[in-house]
Amino acid sequence: MDLLRILIAILLPPLGVFLQEGLGKHFWINIVLTLFGYLPGIVHAVWVIASR
Repeated sequence: MDLLRILIAILLPPLGVFLQEGLGKHFWINIVLTLFGYLPGIVHAVWVIASR
């Protein structure tokens, strides 16, 4: 299941974080990071998914 979430996180980082964490602080951090740049959003999303 984590592999699927990581693939989703590469395509849509906030969705990957949402599937892992819900509407918590990591989701909103990821929204901001994705708005600043797509790559920081991906890195954060993969980090959140891999660390849980």
